[in-house]
Amino acid sequence: MALTEGDVLDSPGLLPTEADPGPIRKVPTGIADLDSIVDGGFPSGSTVLLLGEIGAGMQEYIYTAASKIALVNERPEARHHYLGDHCDASDLPTKICYVTFARSQDVILRELRAGFNAEYYEAFRERTVFKDFSSWYFRHSVVPREWTNQEDVFETPSGNVLEDLISFLDENADGAIVVLDSLTDLAIAETVEMKDLVTMVKGLQRVAKRWDGLVYLLLTRGILERKYEQMFMDSVDGCLAFEWKGYARSSNRQRYMYVEKFTSVLPHLPREKIARFPTVVTANTGLVVIYMERIA
Repeated sequence: MALTEGDVLDSPGLLPTEADPGPIRKVPTGIADLDSIVDGGFPSGSTVLLLGEIGAGMQEYIYTAASKIALVNERPEARHHYLGDHCDASDLPTKICYVTFARSQDVILRELRAGFNAEYYEAFRERTVFKDFSSWYFRHSVVPREWTNQEDVFETPSGNVLEDLISFLDENADGAIVVLDSLTDLAIAETVEMKDLVTMVKGLQRVAKRWDGLVYLLLTRGILERKYEQMFMDSVDGCLAFEWKGYARSSNRQRYMYVEKFTSVLPHLPREKIARFPTVVTANTGLVVIYMERIA
């Protein structure tokens, strides 16, 4: 006997089929050569863990990606110049939400201004909404309040930094590139339980699908136990790894970036494009992929 819609809904073991989500929308990363590899960007609503060795390019990736998105918002006619030819159909975030816990807005802007040219700095400054949780981070430390330029008025309203982080994102993250700088700071904080942080990241991965932007979580490799790195990696859509590589007969080192995990991206890449990407950083172009090296 054929089942009716009512039979399906009334049967405990049967669930209605979800509506077709439609075509996958892409958001440009702002790294033109990477966007050319992943066909215009990452899927809209992706939560991406940036897992890297110290100084290996993780911060420069964020500054480049955010600055170029900001520049194209300021100058739409320069889209191809900054984003390349593979992002015509990609959705452009309208702003950057930058959340910090130990570093101030002033420190970040000074760092970007010193390392990149003026147009990157100005566009980033104008298009970024900052949220600084430094007062919470240093509250119970030996660091005096005057060092962090924080007053009690800036303390987290609820006393729970994760709850206040969620409130800020609910109000500001729609259609944005979201940067949490950094997950490392939260993970080593004495007042944050690891299980709560992992649960928050899992929830972030779900809600980010509604925001239609990209969420980046920065995590320094080698500080947390390996099992915690794996837990965070398991809780996100994708993971970009950043590392240094030395040479046996030379003192030179090279920065590399590669996609360590991305279920919605890797299956669509030709085998020859599943690669480790050597990168360089310059003041005029930011982080650039210079060629590909196959991962055996």
